[in-house]
Amino acid sequence: MTTEAARRHAPALVCLLPGLALMALVLGSLAEEGLFDGLRALTTVTPASAEALVRHYSWWPRLAMALLAGGGLALAGVLMQQVLRNPLAAPTTLGVASGANLALMAATLLAPGLLLVGREWVALAGGAGAMALVFALTWRRGLSPAVVVLAGLVVNLYAGALGMVLLLFHQEILKGLLIWGAGSLSQNGWHDAAFLAPRLLLGALAAWLLLRPLTVLELDDASARSLGVSLKHLRLAGLGLAVFLTGCVVSVVGVVGFIGLAAPNIVRLAGARRLGARLVWSTLLGALLLATTDLLLQRFAGSLPTLLPTGATTAALGAPLLLWLIPRLRLEAGRPPANATALAPRHPAPGRLAAGLALGLVVALLLALLVGQAADGWFATVEEAVLEWRWPRLLAAAASGVMLAVAGTLIQRLTANPMASPEVLGISGGSAIALIAALFLLPAPDNLVLVAAGTLGALASLAVLVVLNRRSGFMPERLLLSGVAITALFDAVRAIVLAGGDPRGQQVIAWLSGSTYYVDPVSATVVAGLAVALALAARPFARWLDILPLGAATAAALGVRVARARLALLLLVALLTACATLVVGPLSFVGLLAPHMARLAGFSRARAHLLGATLIGALLMVLADWLGRQLLFPAEIPAGLVASLLGGAYFMWGLRRR
Repeated sequence: MTTEAARRHAPALVCLLPGLALMALVLGSLAEEGLFDGLRALTTVTPASAEALVRHYSWWPRLAMALLAGGGLALAGVLMQQVLRNPLAAPTTLGVASGANLALMAATLLAPGLLLVGREWVALAGGAGAMALVFALTWRRGLSPAVVVLAGLVVNLYAGALGMVLLLFHQEILKGLLIWGAGSLSQNGWHDAAFLAPRLLLGALAAWLLLRPLTVLELDDASARSLGVSLKHLRLAGLGLAVFLTGCVVSVVGVVGFIGLAAPNIVRLAGARRLGARLVWSTLLGALLLATTDLLLQRFAGSLPTLLPTGATTAALGAPLLLWLIPRLRLEAGRPPANATALAPRHPAPGRLAAGLALGLVVALLLALLVGQAADGWFATVEEAVLEWRWPRLLAAAASGVMLAVAGTLIQRLTANPMASPEVLGISGGSAIALIAALFLLPAPDNLVLVAAGTLGALASLAVLVVLNRRSGFMPERLLLSGVAITALFDAVRAIVLAGGDPRGQQVIAWLSGSTYYVDPVSATVVAGLAVALALAARPFARWLDILPLGAATAAALGVRVARARLALLLLVALLTACATLVVGPLSFVGLLAPHMARLAGFSRARAHLLGATLIGALLMVLADWLGRQLLFPAEIPAGLVASLLGGAYFMWGLRRR
C-alpha cells in the first residue's frame, strides 16, 4: 500500500479498533443469556422474562443512546473547531453544558414544577441561554473566532461558578444532579433515544448542507471576504448548529464533554484533512468511543466500590489516549499567531493607571481587614482576635491572586492564545488530582502531607508537558492541547468523586471553590513570600514576552532561543500555579481573567501588562474574599467563586462595551 493510500485509509483503521472492541463487548454481553434471545429483545417485548425486559427497556436503549450521544458530540466538536480555527474548541466551549446544568439546578430549587414539563427542555433552555449570551457579547465583532472563544470561556466559567454556589448550600437536594452532570447514560425506555435521534439526523443533514461554505473558513478572513462570503452569518450558522447538537445531547444524558474534543483531534491525527472526511469519521469514532467505554463500565460496575458515571469515565480513559496522540499532531509551528488578545487600545499613562490600582488595592485591604458583619449588623473593628483571624486570609488571597495573574499573563503571551490560563495548562488539575488522592487514600493527612502531594502533582503535570512537547520546541497549540487533556482527566476525577456521595466530597467542593477559610498565619506568610519572589522573577522575561507572540521565526531572528525561552517560562508558570492552587484551589480562573482585564484597562507592553495583571489579580481576590464573607453572612461563599463572578461580570461588560 502506498503512503498516500495508507494516509487515506488511516481514519478507517483508527475507527476499526474501537469498532471491533464494541462488537466483542456486545456479543459477549448478549451471549451471557443467549445470543438469539438478546437480539430478539431488541424488537420484541417478552413480559414473562425479566432479562428480556431489562434488555429491551434498558440495555439496548442505553447502547443506542451512547452511539447517538457520542456521534452528536463529535460532530459538534468538528463544527466548532472548524469555525473557531482552534483544536482546543469543544462542545462545552460556549458554556452550553454549564448553562444546562445551572438551569436544572435553579429549576430544582426554585421551580420544580418546570421539571414536570420535561427535564430535557429545561436543560435545552439553559444551554440556549448561554449560547445567546455568547452571541450577544460577540456580535459587534462579527463573531470573531478568538472573541467567541473568550466569551464562551467566561460564560462557561460564570455559569459553573453560579452552579457551584448553589451546590455548596444545597448539596443534599442537588445530589442527583451531580450524577447527571458527570454524564449518565442510564435508560428506562426508548423515549430519550426517540427524542434525540431525529434531532441529530436533522443536525447531520444541516452540517452536510453547510459543508462547502464552512470549508471557506480554512482561509484567512480577507481571502474569505474576497469570495463574497458573509463571515458573521456563516459563523453564526456553524456555531448555532454545533450548540443545537450539544444542547440536545446534554439535555438528555448530561455532560459528556471530552468526546467532542478527542474524536475530531484523533481523526485529524490519523490524516483526515478535508472537512467532509472529518465530519464523517469523527462522528463514527465519537459514537464508537462512548459506546465502548459505557459497555466496559457496565461489565465491571459490579466489582467497583462506587458509582462511575460514563461521561467522567470517558474523559478519564480518553485523556491518556489524547496525550499519547498529541506529539503526532501536525500543527504550523512557525506561523505568527493572530493578536487575539488585543481587545483594547493602549493606555496613554500606564504608570498612573497602575498607581490608581495600587491605591485601590490598599483601600480594599483596609476595608476587608477592618469592616465586616456581626450578629447585630455591620461594624468596624480593630479587635486583636478579629484581626488575627482576618489578616492571614487576606494575605493568602492577595498572594494567590498575584501568582495566578502573573502565571496567566506569562502563558497567554507565551502562546498568544486567548484560551490559555494556568487552569487550562493542566498544572492546576495535576495538583488537584494529587490532593484529592491524598485526601481519599491517606488516613487523616495533615497540611504538610497535602502540600507535598499538591506539589508532586503539579511537578508531574509539568513533567508530562515537557516530555510531550520537548521535541516540538514547546509549540503553543500543542502545549495547550496537552494541558486540556490533563484538565479533562482532573475534571473526570472530580466528577467521579462528587458523584460517589462520599462525605469527604463536601471538603473537596469547598477547596475546589477556592476557600481561604483554613489558611493560618504561617501558611499565609509563606505564600506571600513566594508570591513576591516569583512575581519579581518574572520581570526579567519581559523582553521575551514582547517578542514571542510575533511567532517562532521572528523571535529566533531577533536572537531569542525559542525552545529554551518557552521552557523557562513554562517552569515559572508551573511554580506560580502550584503554589496558588494549594491555597485557593484550581477553579478560581483569576489566571484567565486578570490578564485580560489588564488588557481591557490598557496595559499593553509586557512589563506594564505584568504589573497591571498583578495588581488586578490581588485586588480581585481581596474583594472576593471580603464579599464572600459578607454576602450571605454568617454563611460564606468561597473567594474563588466570588472572584469568578466579579471578574466574569467585568469581562463580559468589557467585551460588550468595546
